Amino acid sequence: MVKIDLITGFLGAGKTTFIKNYARHLLDQGERICIIENDYGAVNIDMVMLQDLLSDNCNLEMIVGGDGKEAHRRRFRTKLISMGMSGYTRVIIEPSGIYDVDEFFDVLYDEPLDRWYEIGSVISLVDAKSLFELDDMRRYVFMSEIANAGKLVISKITEDTDCDRVIAKVNEIMAEFGGKTFDRGKDFVAKSYDDYTADDYEALRTCGYRHASYVKIPIEDKQFTPLFYFDPKMSRDELEKITKDLFESKEAGRVIRVKGFVDTGDGSQVEINATSGKITVTDVVSSRNVLIIIGERLNKEYINNIMKDKCSVVSL
Repeated sequence: MVKIDLITGFLGAGKTTFIKNYARHLLDQGERICIIENDYGAVNIDMVMLQDLLSDNCNLEMIVGGDGKEAHRRRFRTKLISMGMSGYTRVIIEPSGIYDVDEFFDVLYDEPLDRWYEIGSVISLVDAKSLFELDDMRRYVFMSEIANAGKLVISKITEDTDCDRVIAKVNEIMAEFGGKTFDRGKDFVAKSYDDYTADDYEALRTCGYRHASYVKIPIEDKQFTPLFYFDPKMSRDELEKITKDLFESKEAGRVIRVKGFVDTGDGSQVEINATSGKITVTDVVSSRNVLIIIGERLNKEYINNIMKDKCSVVSL
């Protein structure tokens, strides 16, 4: 049976960066893998960010949403059925930062998928900084996405990170919603990616998952939304200023993540990957030119007005 891993984490936790490192370890171990970008939007930037992993032993697939949870679930199931005889030893699922983990388990328990696939590891990313900024519904979404994890990976660790404080906060949020807390000694990987060893990745590859029980809270379909801007063009300084202003603006709604690829003129292009705590802009060469703004109760009209002269198509 093909092992299938789920990598979860709230918006901006660093799932794509982690997957790059994790996938390289799997390939070094001789695995033949496929990474499925299982997103809710019409365009998947993370898939572009993973292009350098493509090889004879690593494939990338994409599932998009945009027309309801049930339709998205059907696409997920259909994709796995179509891949059933492709010869992969392991499949990695990277969902959006707002994801109902029950979909993963429900689909894999269906026939014929339960005969072809075996749940491997559920690994959840915890952003060491933004964890302390979560409030209201975002705390619940965070809890629901990590509750089944066999291992929690603390991401974005710096010299100033107090991992014991991060772990205590995770368990505080778990307890708030009646979820089972995690053990400091065996459930966390708390170190910089640069310090990971092969043994660390092996522990993740074999960590499994746990059964979770908590009171489910319905999330409105429009509460967390992505806005897409095609063919954006602006200078690097302008991009950084607009991004910073969006995070600070109350009129924009609560912007949680800005990511994508932007034409900065003179044949140059940059990749932006931003949260409220950090804006990273790097020079790249990409075939894709699109910017995605993700947040809670976004004011689309307000943001479209900012972006209308910066791109060919504003979010519909």
